[in-house]
Amino acid sequence: MTFKDLGIIDPILRAIGDEGYTQPTPIQEQSIPILLKRKDLLGCAQTGTGKTAAFAIPILQHLYADKHNGQGRRKIKALVVTPTRELAIQISESFTTYGKYTGIRNTVIFGGVKQGAQTATLQQGVDILVATPGRLLDLMDQGYISLKDVQYSVLDEADRMLDMGFIHDIKKIIARLPRERQSLFFSATMPPDIVRLSQQILGNPEKVSVKPEQTTAEKVDQSIYFVSKKGKPKLLVHLLENQQYDSTLVFSRTKYGADKIVKMLSKASIQSEAIHGNKSQNARQRALGNFKSGRSRVLVATDIAARGIDIDDLSLVVNYDLPNIPETYVHRIGRTGRAAASGVALSFCDAEEQAFLKDIQKLIGQKINVVEEHPFVDFGLEETVSSSISSHNGGSGARHNSYRQQGRDSSRPPQNGRSGQRNNRQRNRS
Repeated sequence: MTFKDLGIIDPILRAIGDEGYTQPTPIQEQSIPILLKRKDLLGCAQTGTGKTAAFAIPILQHLYADKHNGQGRRKIKALVVTPTRELAIQISESFTTYGKYTGIRNTVIFGGVKQGAQTATLQQGVDILVATPGRLLDLMDQGYISLKDVQYSVLDEADRMLDMGFIHDIKKIIARLPRERQSLFFSATMPPDIVRLSQQILGNPEKVSVKPEQTTAEKVDQSIYFVSKKGKPKLLVHLLENQQYDSTLVFSRTKYGADKIVKMLSKASIQSEAIHGNKSQNARQRALGNFKSGRSRVLVATDIAARGIDIDDLSLVVNYDLPNIPETYVHRIGRTGRAAASGVALSFCDAEEQAFLKDIQKLIGQKINVVEEHPFVDFGLEETVSSSISSHNGGSGARHNSYRQQGRDSSRPPQNGRSGQRNNRQRNRS
């Protein structure tokens, strides 16, 4: 199956061909034919599956076909709402990339910066608007944005919208959209609240679900380190000083915690930067740019900020704090297992996180390998949690130490041979 087989028009085929894309990912292969028929869609897909292209390409194709009917100043015909600034920028860049030969114009708006440049672009007229909820409502209330001409609406990363408390904003935005429109709804997870929200937005949608949590987890080489809360900083420094990966994404549960980790690493002469909601837009973009370019080897992020991070060949993910939602764990480790790639994820577990680990094990349906020998191991916690996990999974209570069995230094993370190497396979950005 190729993009041409899906009925994509030549201007878009040319653009995606420039990017080296020839074969669609599963979500693209399933979603694009549905969307080209102008049907509503409910999609469940993890980061890295190519879902941005799955909705951007059909929207661009519809707008290109309808372009000859338009006269005068451009009006907003397509709206994409997404939770974070980074993700909004990434989606806008994708529209620009895929639509560069169509003449379709898009722009992105988000908070945290002055609105002048954004309103100036809006007043010139755009076809596609990518927005975060707060800034969108603000500019709507000021009269800079009208949604009356929107024919295509996309709600992306819906689960994260709810996590961030945007549910009321979303409902206000939906209420001001035309009733006759094509609606797309994407979420990495589908808890009951998300299902109810989708029912309010969509009519009788087609449903697409790809890359279930278990599949994403299975292709990532996962390990767990039992360590006290006080031992986590020393363990992280130890791993970063001894590992050979080019890029490491460290997850912190809180914004304060992310800044604290950066300060701790700085004292150990390890260059790192943090990205989270309290950082200015310029600081976040600078940190992300430095990480992508390799100037900074370590990026510390909260879950919300990380939703907009799109990085090829991310070497390693470290769960400094285990998440209290097991689906979030899967989403995190998927950062280093994008598309067809494998990846490595290391997690720290302290006494307060035992229940989180049990929930994660249950969700992914597999045992996470325990690194038994490292300088900061919490032996009492290791015995308690390992026994509980093995019992839960029907095992004998024995722990797993594949590193020692393979003759490796078990205090160091596994190597998968990808460090310093570029994988030349096709990558469709999510």
